[in-house]
Amino acid sequence: MKLIAAADNNWAIGKDGELLIRIPEDMRFFSRMTTGNVVVMGRKTLDSFPGGMPLPKRTNIVLTHDPNYDGRGAVVVHSEEELKEELKKYETDSIFAAGGASIYKMLLPYCDKAYITRLDYEYEADTYMPNLDDKPEWKLVTKGEERTCFDLIFHFNVYENENPKKL
Repeated sequence: MKLIAAADNNWAIGKDGELLIRIPEDMRFFSRMTTGNVVVMGRKTLDSFPGGMPLPKRTNIVLTHDPNYDGRGAVVVHSEEELKEELKKYETDSIFAAGGASIYKMLLPYCDKAYITRLDYEYEADTYMPNLDDKPEWKLVTKGEERTCFDLIFHFNVYENENPKKL
């Protein structure tokens, strides 16, 4: 399983239910990496997508505790146990944890790779993912070349987990 996220210098990922910033090159990277695969997200993440609709050309799995939630075409699960059972139906390498914070925290131990767009800035934020630099099992294996979007510097980095758990 993989994890994909954009995080600032403090590992912040969002504010008020939205991404910190939308970088077109990062959006294309996310699309290229996840198209044809499985994306796992929480309800708030799905709600933040255009029209609150599942992403096209992907299997969308949404975890919510709302028993009446209509995923508008996404596979809806209601507990961590139900999510893990659902994920067993798919090839592990095709699964991407796509947010938000609770999904990242829950699935991080099962991920073998993390694609992190590191934003060289500290945003005002209210949502954070785990700091992979502080986790001894996670190693930065690729620091992408410096890129810019207007005056924002960012990198496409890759981390690997030396000891991922099995589902």
